[in-house]
Amino acid sequence: MSDKHISRRELLAAGAALSASRLLPFDALGQAPRSTAAADRARPSPRQLAWHRSELTMFVHFTVNTFTGKEWGDGTESPAIFRPEKLDARQWARTARAGGFRRMILTAKHHDGFCLWPTDTTDHSVRSSPWRDGKGDVVREFVDACRAEGLGAGLYLSPWDRHERSYGDSPRYNDFYVRQLTELLTRYGPIVETWFDGANGEGPNGRHQQYDWPRIHRTVRELQPGAVIFSDIGPDVRWIGNEQGFAPDTNWCSVDPASVPALGVSSPAIVRSLQQGDPLGTVWRPGEADVSIRPGWFWRHEEDEKVRSVGNLVGLYFASVGHNAGFLLNVPPTTDGLFHETDVARIRQFGERIAATFATNLAAGSSARASTTAARTREAGRVTDRDPDSFWMPARTPTPDAPAWIELSLGAPAKIDCVSLQEAIAEGQHVAYYRVLGRVGGSWRTLSWGTTIGARKLDRVDPVTVDAVRLEIPSAFSAPRIASIGLYAPLTDAK
Repeated sequence: MSDKHISRRELLAAGAALSASRLLPFDALGQAPRSTAAADRARPSPRQLAWHRSELTMFVHFTVNTFTGKEWGDGTESPAIFRPEKLDARQWARTARAGGFRRMILTAKHHDGFCLWPTDTTDHSVRSSPWRDGKGDVVREFVDACRAEGLGAGLYLSPWDRHERSYGDSPRYNDFYVRQLTELLTRYGPIVETWFDGANGEGPNGRHQQYDWPRIHRTVRELQPGAVIFSDIGPDVRWIGNEQGFAPDTNWCSVDPASVPALGVSSPAIVRSLQQGDPLGTVWRPGEADVSIRPGWFWRHEEDEKVRSVGNLVGLYFASVGHNAGFLLNVPPTTDGLFHETDVARIRQFGERIAATFATNLAAGSSARASTTAARTREAGRVTDRDPDSFWMPARTPTPDAPAWIELSLGAPAKIDCVSLQEAIAEGQHVAYYRVLGRVGGSWRTLSWGTTIGARKLDRVDPVTVDAVRLEIPSAFSAPRIASIGLYAPLTDAK
């Protein structure tokens, strides 16, 4: 991987127009893609596969900014202002679990440089604050709370440090930063995700800091081999190209690791590459869509009435998880060290809505048949067995002239408004175009269509009563592996 790291601010500026529009789907109704051997397709590592199956991660932005009302501290804040007298990380973790989240990530250090653990690298930490009489450790309480609630714990360590005097003296600061990272990765047990961004600025000496990303990534691999590494361009999980919580309809998990740096900083093509991926990419780097539940990333009392609605959160779920991405939702604690009651209620209601939506798969128990089947262990009935690693696979790569299809006949007519599709992504991502048809009164009607499926594709459709559903795949890079087809009723009709 190139040493070049791209500034998120530059990417946001370059991608504003792209993020606001629906990107053109890859190969939609066009020429079939060049078939490639399945063995040549990128595949996820075990840690990436575990990340995919988590789907929902909660971000927790918390530092001196919570007490100053700033989004970015300047590093001059006194540790004396950090006084979260009622801090309860178990409340955070219980809230996350109630919402269906499986992982949490804490801002162990933001750009202000204030450390939420008693680091040996600087006095600018909780050790110098009055909280817990200077003996507190937010990171310790956070990871313990996550494990108590059965959640994976992740940590964000800002590379930009506006307090540290060595920042801008690249070799010295890189040593300093790796010491901090090593503390976090050796003192707190298993970490499931390390989160980095490209935040960068001038140091006190006026020089631009050059981060040693290969060394940083190597440190994570050596100390926490089970943790995925997120950064704007990977190496395990990539940014989806916006901070609005959505992925485009066309979203490949594979990317070409050489193409993004070569495109040049601030290029709209970089944003497109981050958002859509590359169907011929040689490495697996799925996208993560981040957004805050409030207008800002840190808590402010004036935003207590501006918390996202349940409907908005559900829409973001469909536009992130439902577009083959992970959903990273920030929920910031108050100055008391607690999630605000409004945020807690929204997360609980969101979790209830998602659970109710997908409580009953109307495809369960259906009879299945397919155009072809590659092997006895790949027959059509695998798509409703609830095993993400079993799948139906046609005997050959489909083409527009000879599409692959699988048909589910329901036991009785059923009203649906949501179709869920999943590829067995441990085997890679193959589908380039699909259509979903429903049989209505004896005639087939197109319900939805799309390009990529990947880990999960959720299609909302106009409520319709069907007695059978067919998935057609006219375009793929090799024989697709379909792990699941789910059909779900409108909530007003669900039991």
